[in-house]
Amino acid sequence: MAMMARLALLSLLALLGACSSHVPAPAPIAAPVVRYSQPSFSPVAEDVLFRAIGLVGTPYRWGGNTPDSGFDCSGLIGYVYRDAAGISLPRTTREMIGVRAPDIDIQSLQSGDLVFFATNGGSTVSHAGIYVGEGRFVHAPSTGGTVRLDYLSNSYWHKAYLQAKRIIPAGNLAINP
Repeated sequence: MAMMARLALLSLLALLGACSSHVPAPAPIAAPVVRYSQPSFSPVAEDVLFRAIGLVGTPYRWGGNTPDSGFDCSGLIGYVYRDAAGISLPRTTREMIGVRAPDIDIQSLQSGDLVFFATNGGSTVSHAGIYVGEGRFVHAPSTGGTVRLDYLSNSYWHKAYLQAKRIIPAGNLAINP
């Protein structure tokens, strides 16, 4: 009987403990879930990825294109691709989106792909970043800020998303297994 009383007491304590725990905060309303592919990295894509992530925290500077002077979005992309992959890209996002390179569906993004946004509304490109995997991209967003990582699923970026391009040449892509 003593064993039964102990078991009942432990059960009661467990129930009371569960009842007194905190209710988790409601999850924020998010954009629709997009499933991103999981890349297996190539050396070139990996170099682009690590170089871009290594610049997180660098100050934003309009017209900037080096770590010492700071970066705007296209300056960051141009620097990373020149430094990590030996690829020269045009200077502005408007010129970059016009580069002859394959357009990539959002579900097929691979590390190193460029992502383009219309942050001023409409369908004119005004911002770009480098996709790094797991639904995230590196970019230099605005005056007073720094180079940072953001999620494509963030409602602001999701609404502004235009398209993506694969710049790293075939044979050096981060290809899915």
